[in-house]
Amino acid sequence: MRFKKAGYTPQDLLHLYEEILRPRMIEEKMLILLRQGKISKWFSGIGQEGVSVGAVQAISHDEFILPMHRNLGVFTGRKVSYYRLFAQFQGKMSGFTKGRDRSFHFGTREHHIVGMISHLGPQMALADGIALANKLNKEPKATLVFTGDGASSEGDFHEALNVAAVWDLPVIFVIENNGYGLSTPSSEQFRFKHFTDKGPAYGIEAVQVDGNNILEVHRTIKGLAEDIRKNPRPVIVEALTFRMRGHEEASGTKYVPKKLMEHWAKKDPVENYEKYLLDQGILNDDIIDDIRATIKADIDLGLDAAFKEELPLSTTEHELEDRFQHFVQEVIHPNEEESTEKRLVDAISDGLKQSMEKYDNLVLMGQDIGDYGGVFKITEGFVEEFGRERVRNTPLCESAIIGTGLGLSINGYKAVVEMQFADFVTCGFNQIVNNLAKIHYRWGQNADVVVRMPTGAGVGAGPFHSQSNEAWFFHTPGLKIVYPSNAHDAKGLLSAAIEDPNPYLFFEHKALYRSHSMKVPDQYYTTEVGKAVLTKEGEELTIVTYGMGVHWAIEATKDISADVVDLRTLLPWDQETVKASVEKTNKVIVLHEDTMIGGIGAEIAAWISEHCFEHLDAPVLREASLDTAVPFSKHLEENFLPQKRLVEKVNYLLNY
Repeated sequence: MRFKKAGYTPQDLLHLYEEILRPRMIEEKMLILLRQGKISKWFSGIGQEGVSVGAVQAISHDEFILPMHRNLGVFTGRKVSYYRLFAQFQGKMSGFTKGRDRSFHFGTREHHIVGMISHLGPQMALADGIALANKLNKEPKATLVFTGDGASSEGDFHEALNVAAVWDLPVIFVIENNGYGLSTPSSEQFRFKHFTDKGPAYGIEAVQVDGNNILEVHRTIKGLAEDIRKNPRPVIVEALTFRMRGHEEASGTKYVPKKLMEHWAKKDPVENYEKYLLDQGILNDDIIDDIRATIKADIDLGLDAAFKEELPLSTTEHELEDRFQHFVQEVIHPNEEESTEKRLVDAISDGLKQSMEKYDNLVLMGQDIGDYGGVFKITEGFVEEFGRERVRNTPLCESAIIGTGLGLSINGYKAVVEMQFADFVTCGFNQIVNNLAKIHYRWGQNADVVVRMPTGAGVGAGPFHSQSNEAWFFHTPGLKIVYPSNAHDAKGLLSAAIEDPNPYLFFEHKALYRSHSMKVPDQYYTTEVGKAVLTKEGEELTIVTYGMGVHWAIEATKDISADVVDLRTLLPWDQETVKASVEKTNKVIVLHEDTMIGGIGAEIAAWISEHCFEHLDAPVLREASLDTAVPFSKHLEENFLPQKRLVEKVNYLLNY
């Protein structure tokens, strides 16, 4: 291994030595604690320290870095408190996740670190969003994100690289190529030889470094970071390295050929760098002893404090509160006298436009939302008014764009992401349920992202453009879900969702876009989130519903006295309004357009049975669409939807 010290003072070289020794000594201690049962799991980075230490020391302390399992050197390099770090490993309250997640699955804005989730690839898109925020702010900063050769097989890898290339984002993608994804060798992951081959296909510069040579890593990344601060663009850095222990300790390394282990053992990044500094006369045994003694004292001090702390006690109220960033909505009531007849599509556009005016840090992203104005024309004219930087056409990559929205949020922006059709959210499902929904609960970072979802059937669009998929997310704590039935609520609820610094899914029924209109206030206003409303009042029965179901319910009860409860917000849903109506009418139908089995109606019906049983004069009934995919043909679709069956259900309940 050849080290080149040109450009480094002896102090620089000694500093890097101490920095690479720290994670090695901590790891050696952690392996002892693991065997003693004092920590539950460990993902070792022994053999790869040169990459993480060289990288973190090469960029500025206020530039974001997004590490993975084996990047302990990032945390030590950013001077993260050993006490908090060890408390994190032990699941203590003083850890960054309060015992809710393990190892390096956390971030800390104080240190400009954003940790990973177990799915590996999605963090690359977060780096895109962080870098985009810097670019929009005209801040000359780089963002550095780690990934591995195994994670490169995920679609998120491709999507993040492509977005960064198209938008010239100042991101350094460090790919730690250690030859294995857990036990699967690279030969079974991909056919190309080196990740530098990937760069040209994306239009991205790509360089390769010896990841075990800390000076080569540091010099290369430092130079790239300095350059992309002036000339923003993404760069791939392939770091060739090897992990000398298992994927995690329980997996071992029996699957690695002995000769390969012996080859890489000779390239140990700590031992080789130490030997080099000894040969150069920069290091001697006394200095080594002093540095080791200092590091050991730091480790022991941090461990002592972490071990003394008790394991966290679960408090239900606190756990539930931490799902979201604290936010108390102050409803901005509309001036109803200054109103204009607006279609649903116009009201949503109006709310979006006025929110763009209110928040200059709000960015819209989606397929075809720029000059084309979106497939439903909701953002038509927005580019001319707000510019291409804030109204961004995206590649066809839902996962990366939702992740980019989260990255924007981490770096101080608000984001609204349009799914061209709600059906397409499947391609971004992981980012929503595992990143947006969990990030505040895990380490206190909010996700100021609204995902707009054009949804619903009745327009002859078939199985892939008509699904009602709100129930997929209803089961996911940490999300807020809104589904308005009319233009007035749509504008106010969209504005409210954008105000709230927490993640929202905002459903908009396509069939109502241009078929429904009403008087809508012209000025900016918000509607209370989590509050249902009675759109029709009566005495004989209650229909609890939302979205298109509200219109069906009003039609089905036009000749009878009935309450129609429009939930408006699905998560959280308004239990008190539902309860009051059921206590009044004593009979209830829960209606939704989604299919029956596993729909939101099942939860609401169960809650009514549990909490309103004494007031019921009949079974709680449900009506919904058939348990099939949404058919294309008009007559098939009419039979699929619950509208006609609802009338039969109403008559049955009245006569019960």
